[in-house]
Amino acid sequence: MSIVHSYGLGQFEHDNSTPHASRVAIKWLQEHSSDLRYFNWSPKSPDMNIIEDIWDALLHVVEKRSPPPRTSMYLLTALQDSWCEFPPGYLQILVESMPHRFASLLRAHGVPIRY
Repeated sequence: MSIVHSYGLGQFEHDNSTPHASRVAIKWLQEHSSDLRYFNWSPKSPDMNIIEDIWDALLHVVEKRSPPPRTSMYLLTALQDSWCEFPPGYLQILVESMPHRFASLLRAHGVPIRY
């Protein structure tokens, strides 16, 4: 966090999903609590992390390949090629969608939303 947000403005998003709320993860967060700021989502809230959109887009592109990747090396190559094929500005659009996503989540009081 200190490297990415050297001015101390970053926050760690803790979404309380089962793997992220494991004893190991909770212990790590407690041990490093002075190193970072984080905010909690209510349990089972919608995942507001744009990486989910990116994984979904990569999955769709890779699934359309013919022939499909059959080894881990071919899959890695397919993912790298697919990443390079994203249109310019794709990631910026996802980042700019965050205020709308947060507003929708707040209006829904944490209930799952479509975004």
